[in-house]
Amino acid sequence: MTFQRFAGAAYRALTARKDGPSLYDVCDPLLSRRAGGDRHLSNFYKTALGNPALRPLLRRTGLAELREEPRLHALRGALIQARDDEYPDWAAIGQPVAALLDTIDLRHPQPKPVGINGGRAPGLAEIEPVIRACGAHLLRSFGKHGFIPGYAAFNLIGDADLRGRELLMALTGLNSRGYKNSTLLFNLARIFIARSPVRALIDPPWTGIAEPMWQPMQIRHRSAYYDAFFIEALLSFAETGLAAPEDIAASRRAIGDMVDFCLIASREQVPARDGRSVDVITAIAPTPHPRLSRLFSNINQNLGFDILVPDSDTTACAFSAATQAGSTDPILEQPLVDFYAGYQVGGGAHEPLVTVPLNDGIDYEGGVVTWIDNLAGERPFGNDIDPTLNLDVLEVSFRNLARWKIIETPHRLDSVQRIIGFQKRLAASGAFTNPRSHMYYLPELYCAYFGRCYAAFIALPSAAQRAIDPEGAFDFIRGRVLAYVQGELIAFEMNVFDAALALIALAQLGAEPKSFTPALRCIIRHLGEGGRHGPFKAYEWTKLKTPTRILVGGPEVTSAFVLMGLALARRAMMRGWGTS
Repeated sequence: MTFQRFAGAAYRALTARKDGPSLYDVCDPLLSRRAGGDRHLSNFYKTALGNPALRPLLRRTGLAELREEPRLHALRGALIQARDDEYPDWAAIGQPVAALLDTIDLRHPQPKPVGINGGRAPGLAEIEPVIRACGAHLLRSFGKHGFIPGYAAFNLIGDADLRGRELLMALTGLNSRGYKNSTLLFNLARIFIARSPVRALIDPPWTGIAEPMWQPMQIRHRSAYYDAFFIEALLSFAETGLAAPEDIAASRRAIGDMVDFCLIASREQVPARDGRSVDVITAIAPTPHPRLSRLFSNINQNLGFDILVPDSDTTACAFSAATQAGSTDPILEQPLVDFYAGYQVGGGAHEPLVTVPLNDGIDYEGGVVTWIDNLAGERPFGNDIDPTLNLDVLEVSFRNLARWKIIETPHRLDSVQRIIGFQKRLAASGAFTNPRSHMYYLPELYCAYFGRCYAAFIALPSAAQRAIDPEGAFDFIRGRVLAYVQGELIAFEMNVFDAALALIALAQLGAEPKSFTPALRCIIRHLGEGGRHGPFKAYEWTKLKTPTRILVGGPEVTSAFVLMGLALARRAMMRGWGTS
């Protein structure tokens, strides 16, 4: 957003004509001063929505229908119930907010089509300096911070897929009262924002699919999930042969430190469904390891993030990265596929594993859910299924196929094949291209991660491939993903992160190198856009849909994905191979 556009949007927000009660007219009498009941609801309101920075923007954003006394009374009554009831009826509480939420108009990005045949294909002389710049950025950041940070940023406009129906799903499916409180109030605020001039300030337009993370980004932190992908990026940098000897040495030190962070600092013991204890990897390690920004450390509990539990994706990616880095830590001997089977939908599961089915348009059978119960049995976010996460479970299983004796153990092979079946049905229906099918990722990122998973699969001996996938599901999914990337993603306007995802998918799936041209040109054209923060800007890598749209990424994340995409493209170009 240019300064002129920002200034214009701010002026319109500050001078808007108020049309009905504002968020603060509704909530201040109930929540600005604690009057008994649940302390967290008032704390959250004052911290996240009633703070001095947001008040000037939202104080003139009113809703005309709240002039009707019955509607205003119903909304306030719901907030009082959320505040005061010992055991709130969240379905009833959510109804007035859900009805208002369905009045807003939010859509996913719709990039403009572009020609993909024109223009010169960049050569290695243009690609290699970008690889070096990205590698240097990651190593420089590690040297400066002692880790490579990721960032999180709140987008109060919320996610286009979370409407009234989904809000009620979340309020009834989440387990933590604090997380329910924040979900309720964030979604109430979304309505006032989306229907006012403030929207242009909080949700400016952008090019491409992945959302830019506008500066300043609020929350800097470290996670084993991020470290796992930074490990893969630095391994990729070393494999190109473009890194100087001192960079190779620095990469080895950084990789060793990040493997230790993943497998030691972030290790957490949890109960398996059969009663055994299993070591998994937690999303946010105990203090002081996550290196949270001081501001967020202070307000973490007020926002409802006081209980954090391990997750299936962080565990899979950390195990995979450590395996690729050659770690010999005994934790890797655990056959994770056995543990995941206890969190796999269907096949005799004795409870409804998915409690927050925001993407219930897909068939969950065979999928592994996201969140892992900690030793206390807590699961604050309820549970859900994400297709991309399940690709990571497959990928780590392929990398440890022999170690975990998957083919030789019928129940393990069955678990893997059921996940493959889940993915094949997703591809056959075309649902993988729909943002609504995904909980934490973009369809475009799913395509890149399928490429990553497919590369691990085809690296297996042919006999193992046939045993795992006798019906050719991977070839079928490959065809569908390639068609989407070539016919949709690179045929429309892209930003740098979109382009990096396209390259990862195309190169890993064996597309002709000539198809790389649009993505390569996009990346090279935007080199330097990150200014002092790095070669490129920060973009959306992962996201949360509840309690509001929270984006995770950072300039270092962009550098990592661009590095991996370019390294794969360069290798394919040098080999000159292609099978499609």
